[in-house]
This record gives sequence, structure tokens and C-alpha cells, in this order.
Amino acid sequence: MSTPEEKIEAAVFRRLVEHLRQRSDVQNIDLMGYGGFCRNCLSEWYMEAAEAEGVSVSKSQARETIYGMPYEDYKEQHQLPATDEQMRRMEISVAKNKIARAE
Repeated sequence: MSTPEEKIEAAVFRRLVEHLRQRSDVQNIDLMGYGGFCRNCLSEWYMEAAEAEGVSVSKSQARETIYGMPYEDYKEQHQLPATDEQMRRMEISVAKNKIARAE
């Protein structure tokens, strides 16, 4: 049985995913560059959480859960080529993530 906190957290997660689906103009590389995570990260976290619960979820299933469509369709419809500046920001952000996780 879920606790009220777990129900709230689940609702917040669903709201975040819906928001990201609505804001397809925001590129993953920008999310990663500024926030240190992107839709792909969320799908990986989804797979990890499923595995922790003994549920098998494939990478493509997890991505479709987050993107609301097959990943390849999303990329074709919404993803633009990354600029050099976007790549630079993402590399800095990835390095900050490693420091934050003490890797």
C-alpha cells in the first residue's frame, strides 16, 4: 500500500513527465547542460526503479514511458542537431554530476 508521500511523489513525477512532453521545444542537451539531467536520464532512472521492484522494463519501453512515443519518433519530430556551445555546456554539466556523486 502506498503512503501519502509516495502518492504525492508519483503525482509529481507524472506531472514532470507530462510537462516535458508538452515542452518538446526544450532540447535534451539543454536540459542536460543546465540541469544535469534529461529525458534519457529519467528513462534510465525509471528502468532502475523498475528493476529495484523486480519489474523488467526495456530501454525502449522506459523511453516510450517518458517521451510518450517511441524514442526514434521523438528524435525525428523534435530533436535538433547540437551546437558546439550546447555540447560544451553538457560536458561541464556531466563533470559536475560526477563530482556531486563523488565518482
